[in-house]
Amino acid sequence: MATKSTTDSKDQSTDPSNPPFIWAPEKPTGASSEKLCIDEILQKYCGEFGRWQLRHFVLTSLAWALEAFHTMIMIFADREPEWRCLDGAAGWGCDPDATSVCRLEPGSWEWVGDSTVVEWGLFCADKFKVGLVQAVFFGGCMIGAGTFGHLSDSVLGRKGSLTVVCALNTIFGTLTAFSPSYSFYILFRFLTGCSTGGVGLCAFVLATEPVGPSSRGTTGMCTFYFFSSGIAILSVIAYIFPTWRKLYIASSIPSLLFLLFILPFISESPRWYLVRGRKSEAMKVITAMATANGNHIPKGVRLILDHQSPQLPPPPISSLSCNSIQEQVLAEVNSLSESQNHGKLISDSILLDSPKGSTCNGAVAGSLVDVIRSPLTRSRLILAVVINFLCSVVYYGLSLNVVNLDTNLYLTVILNAVAEMPAFMITAIFLDRWGRKPLTIATLWFSGVFCFAGSLVRNVGVWKGVRMMCGILGIFGMAGTYNLLFIYTAELFPTVVRNAALGCATQAAQMGAILAPLVVVMGGSFPFMTFAMCGLGGGFFAFYLPETLNQPLYDTLTGMEATENSITSSIV
Repeated sequence: MATKSTTDSKDQSTDPSNPPFIWAPEKPTGASSEKLCIDEILQKYCGEFGRWQLRHFVLTSLAWALEAFHTMIMIFADREPEWRCLDGAAGWGCDPDATSVCRLEPGSWEWVGDSTVVEWGLFCADKFKVGLVQAVFFGGCMIGAGTFGHLSDSVLGRKGSLTVVCALNTIFGTLTAFSPSYSFYILFRFLTGCSTGGVGLCAFVLATEPVGPSSRGTTGMCTFYFFSSGIAILSVIAYIFPTWRKLYIASSIPSLLFLLFILPFISESPRWYLVRGRKSEAMKVITAMATANGNHIPKGVRLILDHQSPQLPPPPISSLSCNSIQEQVLAEVNSLSESQNHGKLISDSILLDSPKGSTCNGAVAGSLVDVIRSPLTRSRLILAVVINFLCSVVYYGLSLNVVNLDTNLYLTVILNAVAEMPAFMITAIFLDRWGRKPLTIATLWFSGVFCFAGSLVRNVGVWKGVRMMCGILGIFGMAGTYNLLFIYTAELFPTVVRNAALGCATQAAQMGAILAPLVVVMGGSFPFMTFAMCGLGGGFFAFYLPETLNQPLYDTLTGMEATENSITSSIV
C-alpha cells in the first residue's frame, strides 16, 4: 500500500494534466482562532483610548505646533514695522501723523524694527511681493499635501512621511534665514511649504488611527489645540527674536528636536501595516498597545482586513487584493472534505496562475485613481474638496480681517489663537452627540449668517464694533468647521486611500488660503458677502455627505463598498 501511494504521488506530480499544488491546506492546531479587524480588537481587547493611545496621541500631535511655526511665521517675518521721522533738518518733509510712508519725502524717515519688508523694500509699489510670498508658500503646501498624502498611504507610511517632512522643514527653514535675496527667499518659502503641507495630515492620521470608534471624533478635535498653542508659542518666540533671520532659525530648531527626541518613541500605524500585508508588525503594535493599557490579547486572535470579516457578504474575486484571494481560497479549501480538496486546489491554482493571482505580494495598495474609479468614494471626494475649499476661504479670510486691529502685534496673535480654542471644545462636546454631518452644517451656517450680517453693516462709528463682532463670531464658527472637516474627511475614506483623499482635500483648502487675501483686498462689504456665500453654500453641499458617527474605520475600498451595499440592500 505504501509503495502504491508513493508511485501514485510521483505519477501525479509528473503528469502535466494535473497542476501542482500551490499549498497544502492548514491542519487544525487545536487552538481556537478568532479573526478580528482593528476596530473590533480595539473594542474587545485593547481598549479604545487607554494609556498607550494617550501617549501616542500627545507625542504625534506635537507636530501640529511645528506646522504652526512654519505657517504663521510670515506674520512676524514679513510684517511692516513701525517707522519714525528723522530728527532735525533730515526730517524735513516728514509728517509723523501720516498713515503711510509712501507719500513721505525719501530719506526723511526710518524704519523701527527688522523684517523682510525693510531688507528688500517690500512696501508701497512692491507691497504685492509680500502677498506673493504668502501665496507661493500655500501653493507649496498644496503640492506637499498631495505628494505626502500619497507617500504616506504607500511606500513611506505615516511615520516615515512625518519623519521626512520634519527633516525637510528643518533644512528649508534654516536655509530661509540665510536667503541672500528676495528670489532665494521666495524659493525657500515654496520648498518649506511643500514639506509643511504634509505635516498636519500625516500627524492627524497617525494620531487618530489607533483610537477606537467611540473616542476617535473627540480625539481628532483635540489635535487642533496643538496648532493653536503653536501659534501662541510662536508669538513668544518672535518677541524674543525680533530679527527675521534669527526668528527663522529659532522656529526651525523645534523640528530638529522633534525628529531626534520625539519620533523614535512614536509607533507606525497598525492599520497601515495591515493594509501593506505586514500583519506580524501590525499585531506587534496591537499587542504592545493592549499590554500598556493593562489588557491581554489571547493567542488565537488574528488580525484581518475589514472586507474579510465574516459579518460581511463575500465580495467578488475580481475586487479582492492578492493576499485576500489566497486567504479566501485557503478558507474554502479547509472547509471541504478530503475528497473535494484535490479538485478545489486544481481550480484555484488556475486562478492564482492568472495575472490577478501572479501579482500577489501580500499588500493592499490604493491611490487617488481608485478613489475616483469607485462611484461611492468619487462623490465623497468631490464634496470634500468643495467644502474644504469654501471653508478655507472663509477661515483664512476672516483671520486676516480680525488681525487687522490697531493693537500690539504679538498680543493680537496670541488672543486670536486662544479665541479658536472654545470652538474646538464646543465642537468636541457635540461631535459624538449630534454627529459629524449635522455639526458640519450647523457650524458652516452659523459662520455664514454672521458674515452676511457683517456685510449689511457699514464700517462707521459704533457699527465698526458690530462688524468686528460679526467677524469674530464668523471665525469662531468656521474654526470649528475647519477642524471638524479633518475628522470627517478621514472617516469618509478607507485606510488604503485615506491620506491620499485627505491630501486632496487639504490641497483644496490651500487653494482657498491662496485666494482668501485677494478677497480681503477688495475691501468694503464684498469680503463679508463672499464669506457668507461660501459658508452657506458649504452647508448646503454637506447635506449630501453620509454620517460617519459610530461607523467603522474601513481598511479597504472593498470592505467599505461591501458594507454600504449590504446596508442599501437591507433598506430596499
